[in-house]
Amino acid sequence: MASPDDLKFQEFEEATDLLAADPGASTLSISSSSAAVSSGDIRLDLSDDEDNQQESSELLGGEKQTSGFWTFEYYQSFFNVDTVQVLDRIKGSVMPLPGRNFVRHHIRNNPDLYGPFWICATLVFSVAISGNLSTFLSNKGDPQYHYRPQFHKVTIAAVAVFLYAWLVPLGVWGFMTWRQNAERQTSAYSFLETVCVYGYSLFIYIPTSILWSIPFGWLQWLLILIAMVISGSVLVITFWPVVRDDTKTTAFATMATIVVLHALLAIGCKMYFFQTEELTVSPSSPTTPAMLNHTALITKPQ
Repeated sequence: MASPDDLKFQEFEEATDLLAADPGASTLSISSSSAAVSSGDIRLDLSDDEDNQQESSELLGGEKQTSGFWTFEYYQSFFNVDTVQVLDRIKGSVMPLPGRNFVRHHIRNNPDLYGPFWICATLVFSVAISGNLSTFLSNKGDPQYHYRPQFHKVTIAAVAVFLYAWLVPLGVWGFMTWRQNAERQTSAYSFLETVCVYGYSLFIYIPTSILWSIPFGWLQWLLILIAMVISGSVLVITFWPVVRDDTKTTAFATMATIVVLHALLAIGCKMYFFQTEELTVSPSSPTTPAMLNHTALITKPQ
């Protein structure tokens, strides 16, 4: 067993020779080395905090470098949303409140294409399927009616909905950008924000198109009126702060154009996909007044 003297710290001869050769050499004790290590740890932690703060500031300020438009990562950023954000934006589109700008309160400088794409795709199928169902229910009980699935209406609905969801925002964004001057340039919306607003504003038409399958004309027009008011309010509340500083004529003409185009989409879908066909039973051998007169002359007694 080792004695207590063996456990004491001893000076090595090699270290003694080095100190004798160079008396001015600096020495490092155990206490000083531990202090240096602890101070090094503190400096390391501070540097990590600074890196995290710098990265956070870059993310908040939008200064982080993005990939080129030819890469997958560039388009992946347009779908960088979670379920909570999408549901919050859908809720804001069906419950517009005065003074709550959809871009400022729901998009918050993070527009996406995930919600608008699936809303448009769902609307296409809901309009086409509900239109077929409405036609079937309105003609139910007619012996001369034979149901035929109208699959071509899916293509027509897709063209109408997606063209509206892309071309109209492109025109609105281009016009508003052109009308901006140097002082108001910061208040304009980006193209992606404009597309995002239009995409989410169409959500109200999904449940409305399902209810359009009920074959009652007055109910269908009532539902379309309610949907146009709700959806149009989202667009008016969002775009009015951008155009109100312009001339009164231009501002009101711009908002009127936005509302009219939005109403034309809804009315067009109602008139084309949910029209009620009035079938009249015609006799097998139709007769005209001329034929009746000719028959009367032939059968007249002499």
